[in-house]
Amino acid sequence: MFDISIKNKRKSFFIIFCFIALMSTLVYFICELNDIGGALTIPIAMALAIISAVGAYYNSDKIVLSMSNARPATEEQNKRMIDSLEGLCIAAGLPMPKLYIVEDSAPNAFATGRNPEHAVICVTTGLLDKLDDYELEGVLAHELSHIKNYDILLQTVAIVFVGFVSILSDLFFRISIRSNRRSNDNDNGGGAQAIILIIGLIFIVLSPIAATLLQLALSRKREYLADSTAVELTRNPEGLINALLKISGDPEPLEVANKSTASMYICNPLKGKDAESFLSKLYMTHPPIEDRVEALRNIS
Repeated sequence: MFDISIKNKRKSFFIIFCFIALMSTLVYFICELNDIGGALTIPIAMALAIISAVGAYYNSDKIVLSMSNARPATEEQNKRMIDSLEGLCIAAGLPMPKLYIVEDSAPNAFATGRNPEHAVICVTTGLLDKLDDYELEGVLAHELSHIKNYDILLQTVAIVFVGFVSILSDLFFRISIRSNRRSNDNDNGGGAQAIILIIGLIFIVLSPIAATLLQLALSRKREYLADSTAVELTRNPEGLINALLKISGDPEPLEVANKSTASMYICNPLKGKDAESFLSKLYMTHPPIEDRVEALRNIS
């Protein structure tokens, strides 16, 4: 577990470094395209990239919760879940994470945050309605193990930064087109503007590739580790097994989930064509449920 958490931290900071480098390049070309900064273009680009990276790092959990339309859990409505999680935290030696709820009838759950002291576990109302106490305990234990080995840092950073790069690439492409049109109208510097437009197109192409590479960085082995650690905490593999079967077998798609956030959940939240396409299977971040269940049943 210690080795895994160290590797996840290293991967996370490597992603942050790549994000700063890519964003600096994008901001540099945007400044050059609009004659902003002059000799200060590079320092401006680096400063904006670092500020954005730091802001995203410290607010990544809030961004993901906002994307999921999550609300805080309350003692009055969610005492069953809170009591279960408190016992698991004592067993795991972890601080109590914040609990959030997503109003959705599809059962699922995820954890997010940058470290165990700033962690969040989020579950859907469908999970609370459709799982019994033992199954719910197994899901919460699974998410706690993601917190303990810093899976949450890696996957949250990847999701937020990929979104930032995609937005910046789209912005840069639009600015490039407008600037190229102006240069054509003025018949001045058209060659340079065309080069910058080509660079913009390259970034547009590279953004989804970067997203795929980051997705592949989220090893499927982390789910096996989280499952086995959950059983160590609960001493009840059947609880987690039944939970996985119920969640994966539920036909309802999770409305707030998409391809970029699917890796966060305990089971793939995409249903139908999105989950069954060739590319989705090729780049799956979750192992097949059958394999996870078999591994849990083989725990002695």
